[in-house]
Formats: sequence, C-alpha cells, structure tokens
Amino acid sequence: MAGLEVVHGGMLSLVQDLGRLGVGEHGLSQGGSVDLHAHCWANYLLGNDPLSPVIEVTLGKAQFRATESCLVVITGAEMSATVDGTPVSNWQSFMLNKGQVLSFGFARKGLRAYLAVAGGFEVADTLGSCATVQRNQMGGLSKGSPLDKGDLLPISPSEASGNSNRTAGQSLAYHYIPEYADTITLRVIESYQHALFSKDEKAAFYRNVYTVSQETDRMGCRLEGQAVSTLAGGIVSEGIALGAIQIPPNGQPIILLNDRQTLGGYPKLGCVARVDLFKLAQAKPGTSVQFVNADFDEVAQEWLAYTRFFGLPL
Repeated sequence: MAGLEVVHGGMLSLVQDLGRLGVGEHGLSQGGSVDLHAHCWANYLLGNDPLSPVIEVTLGKAQFRATESCLVVITGAEMSATVDGTPVSNWQSFMLNKGQVLSFGFARKGLRAYLAVAGGFEVADTLGSCATVQRNQMGGLSKGSPLDKGDLLPISPSEASGNSNRTAGQSLAYHYIPEYADTITLRVIESYQHALFSKDEKAAFYRNVYTVSQETDRMGCRLEGQAVSTLAGGIVSEGIALGAIQIPPNGQPIILLNDRQTLGGYPKLGCVARVDLFKLAQAKPGTSVQFVNADFDEVAQEWLAYTRFFGLPL
C-alpha cells in the first residue's frame, strides 16, 4: 500500500486537519493544525484540498519511510530535514522515492513543521475530522495516539483534488515565508470581559513584554510577565473561542489554542486575531510576545481574504 511508514515518531507527531468544528457542545476539543498558515500552504503547494490531513511534527526528530514514491512538501518550522542524508528545503515540493527515509532534526526556527503528500493521507474520520486530540482520545490512526514506530499512513489514491499536474519544485515565494522571529506582535480583538479590566490595566497589558513559558502546548500558550489584574474574580463558565486571552488568578495570560477545554470560568480580555495565531503556534519557550489593540475591520478583511484564497470552510 502506498504510504509513509513511521520509522520514529519524534518528540510529538500527530495527524491533523482543520479540526472538528461545532463539537464544543459535546465537551470535545476542536483540534486541528495549530499553525493554520503552514497547514494551508503545505496542501496548496501540492494542489490538495485544504481539508486534507497533514502530519504536524512538534520539536522534530521524526522519521518517515516511503513505501511508494510520492510528492511531498514540508512547511513551518525549520528542522534541517534530510532525505537519506541529503538536505531538503521547506516550502518546496520534492519527490520522496520508494524506500527513501525523510528525517527531521530538532527545530531551529519555529516549533512545528507540517508534512503533506500529494493526494493527501487517507485517515478515517471521527465526527467529521481525523484530527488527533490526545485529551479526547480521538482521531489520528488510533484513539488520539501520537504517531509511533511501525505506523503506516496510507496515501489517498484519488487524483480528484488536482495534484496530478503538480511536479517537484513547486515553491512558495520568499516574501510569503514567515520568519518565526524571537519577538512577535499579536493583535487583540477586545471582547468577552474586557470591561472588567481597568484602563490602567489594559494600558499595562499592551505596554508589557511577555515571555512564552515552558508550559505551552496544544491546549494553550502560557505567558510570563507582569501580572494583569481584573475587577472581578471568577465568572460563570462559558464557551472559549480559539485565541481567547484568559487571565487566571495569578494574572499571567494564557492564550487558548486548538486543544483547549470547551468551557472556562476565568475573565478574558479578548481574542488574538485569527490571522496572527500562526505566530504563536511557532513560538518556542522564551519567545517575547507583545500585544496591540487590533483594528477590527482590518483583521476581519485580512481573515476574509485569507479564507477566500485558500478556500477554507470557516
């Protein structure tokens, strides 16, 4: 069977797509690729549907062997990938011939790399998605488990997505490739309980420089810095949107990501603009984070243009 065999699962390698939308009422996390930008470009460069599953490699050290020749692309974090020891470039499609081994080193810039194949991986859906959510024991090849040695990811035989006219060497224009800087700026759409934060506290929040802590994962990115206080303690638990900025009792912001819990009872200042979340997805511990108040119309238009370009069903 044509596919990729897992030689080594690395630090954390997961099958992901765009996630399960509309399942929060059942207590289930959304899941899906944390870096939507890298996910979409990986599929775009191969002519795949944006819904096609990819492999999300966190931190690196994963290895995959091709059981048949296939066209692949790597986007996202720079992990010094090689094919049988020969370096290959991110953001450019290349042939992985039968028997060749694709190896990832440790992430040098960024945190997560995305591996896609022409035609897409053929993985069974659960509630409309194959996204791996470990906390829900759902998705992937087996009940939310990370990829491990011996796993086989079949490649879809369908050419309906249009990959048949794609060739090796399709690359992304340089100016579209993210830098994954050591300092990132995130635009904030104030919402939720923003009125419970005083003018001075908001000013301090935007003025401060925070640091991504070691306690960052697919559920959320915890920041360290000057504490933010609110005029209220706990609130009635409510649904939590992707990118919500939650302020727990210690005042250290947490930005909720794809595997977040569905409900939360801490005040939230607002949400990080969706078009900026890819920066956070690639932010390693130690990365500096600054916030600015978003122009809602500006980020809304950017998001609309983004979804139209990639054909996202969001």
